[in-house]
Amino acid sequence: MATTSTGPGTSDVESAAAANAAATAAFAGLLSSTPSSISRSQSQSSSNGVVGGGIGGVVSAPSALFSGMVIGGNNGGGSASSVVAAGGGVGSVGINLGGSSQVQQQHQHQQQQQQQQQHPHQQSQPMDGVLPLVVQLTNPEQREGVLLELSKKRESFPDLAPILWHTYGTVAALLQEIASIYPLLNPPTLTAHASNRVCNALALLQCVASHPDTRSLFLSAHVPLYLYPFLNTQSKSRPFEYLRLTSLGVIGALVKMDDADVINFLLQTEIIPLCLRIMETGSELSKTVATFIVQKILLDEIGLSYVCATPERFYAVSAVLNSMVGLLGMLERPSVRLLKHIVRCYLRLADNARAGEALGRCLPEALRDGTFGAALRDDVTVRKWLGQLLTAVANAGGAGGNGTPSGGAGGHGSNGGNGNNVGGSGAPGGDGGVSLVGGMSGMGGIGGGSSSGIVPVVPGSSTTGTGNGGGGNLNSNSGNSLSG
Repeated sequence: MATTSTGPGTSDVESAAAANAAATAAFAGLLSSTPSSISRSQSQSSSNGVVGGGIGGVVSAPSALFSGMVIGGNNGGGSASSVVAAGGGVGSVGINLGGSSQVQQQHQHQQQQQQQQQHPHQQSQPMDGVLPLVVQLTNPEQREGVLLELSKKRESFPDLAPILWHTYGTVAALLQEIASIYPLLNPPTLTAHASNRVCNALALLQCVASHPDTRSLFLSAHVPLYLYPFLNTQSKSRPFEYLRLTSLGVIGALVKMDDADVINFLLQTEIIPLCLRIMETGSELSKTVATFIVQKILLDEIGLSYVCATPERFYAVSAVLNSMVGLLGMLERPSVRLLKHIVRCYLRLADNARAGEALGRCLPEALRDGTFGAALRDDVTVRKWLGQLLTAVANAGGAGGNGTPSGGAGGHGSNGGNGNNVGGSGAPGGDGGVSLVGGMSGMGGIGGGSSSGIVPVVPGSSTTGTGNGGGGNLNSNSGNSLSG
């Protein structure tokens, strides 16, 4: 069967068209709605045993914060939908990164019916047209043209994923395309032509990742690890940006399925530090997809527990979110779609008691003082989430020390501070506050005096309360700190 081929001499126009097609194909799987929740089994993932090193140890120090084994867990709700317009020459690509409302789903169903009426030949195309192309993937001379052709047709063949996975040599050919790009990553010499070609291969892997019949096989083979070197690149050139976006699309298709095994697998790898790096330095679209991935991990109960298990992990995530809010606050027109996922991450973190207390001290002021009021004027969902977040952190608050009732009260802090109260003589002061984010332990009051707890706001700084009281013996407990 004759196939079109895009050789090394492809014109700039054809190359740009191929880039647009690759990016569109890579994110097409994110267009469908996401189930808000599914029941979870408390069984261990079949992917246990995956070490955090990935391929070639793609992340150094930060990955140590997120190492460890995890099992089980329950998913916690879906995310709101957002539409992301891809810039930088990729073209306009619609991405639904979350669940759709009932009205949106009805609208999408009506659109699908209209498209089927306008194009009846696309309703059920025979697989005979795609089988020869899949077989030709194993032929190196025909592979490039076949990759482009299949990436265009993948939406017309719902069962393409099982065919790709179970056809002899096909997955090996796709992995060969990925591995052939590794030498071009460092030093960064990736060309637009090479980027387009591997993005077409990644689009087919996304098809496999999102299909219910092949997703578990995809994870068992640890295929996502082959994409981590692409996510670890830092070059801001267009070919590398396309590569990161398409790789994020594969991971995004996995987490969008609300599968406990997916979350368990990813938490055993370096996906969180990789996403955090992209959230800090990537383009707006890269930041949005990376934040969506972190959000979906947090929405799972085991993912939330994992991130909040140590102060270092919590601080690594919250620091990046704080930095993103700070950058958005300086823009005249901040990205609402990105802000939506950031606020949802904060709101989910607040569901953890210790994280909620810490957020009461380190939540960005821009989220409290109405900086984004104008930008969120027309987005009821984000305004609702932001209101819930502010209420949650206000209720959590950080507590200072409390004295014993018999001798008068010691100081009682609000929102992480320390009070200035007078206590009776002879009574022991209260314990110091509890801090989630690094610093010194709190100190109890002296005698019946007020508690003078030291509650760190961020590592390296603290706020100390003062107070007067009668004399007494030093008889108080030292405060607790989760990070020493």
